[in-house]
Amino acid sequence: MASEASREANYAGTYNGHLQPGTHPALLLVDMVEAYLQPDSPLYCETAADALSVAAQLAEACRANGIPVVLTNFEYEPGGADGGVFYRKAPVLKVFDRGSPLGAFPDALARAASDIVITKQYPSAFFDTGLAAKLKQLGIDTLLIGGYSTSGCVRASALDALQYGFIPFVVREACADRHPDPHEANLFDLQAKYAEVIDAQKALDLIA
Repeated sequence: MASEASREANYAGTYNGHLQPGTHPALLLVDMVEAYLQPDSPLYCETAADALSVAAQLAEACRANGIPVVLTNFEYEPGGADGGVFYRKAPVLKVFDRGSPLGAFPDALARAASDIVITKQYPSAFFDTGLAAKLKQLGIDTLLIGGYSTSGCVRASALDALQYGFIPFVVREACADRHPDPHEANLFDLQAKYAEVIDAQKALDLIA
């Protein structure tokens, strides 16, 4: 029976390609809203505040360098009439019913007038939102990606970025999940197959 180390080496050895960034990046911060930051929220994530601190630094650097910043959030009609199967599968999404304070962006992101805000109902920032067309109109070819949660909406958005032809760079420290195992497993798999997983300093270097 293969050891864990040999299985990991085989996996990484099979998927060993790398992507280079393009020349026109944007920053995509997925669902960095109060639901993951407030301890009394059912979606509270202990590491979310640390990821937010890094994401805010990236956003500030992007704005200073004229690089677009895209923020996404969830919002549903009360009762989830526009949430489809996803809302039925995950009834906790009721925390994002219209008017809920848990759907708000935190003050730490200091949203700028130039930021692009995408309100969505499904995991991917691209699904039925028009984001791909908007980014292509801006000439964007590369996305730096952070947000909540790594195993859910960040992964879905990074995968769709790839499928729409944008080069995805997932910033490790700007992502958070409610459990460390899916966080690490999804970063590992994203790096192997779909994206480049980079640290915050590398992201700042790309922005600069």
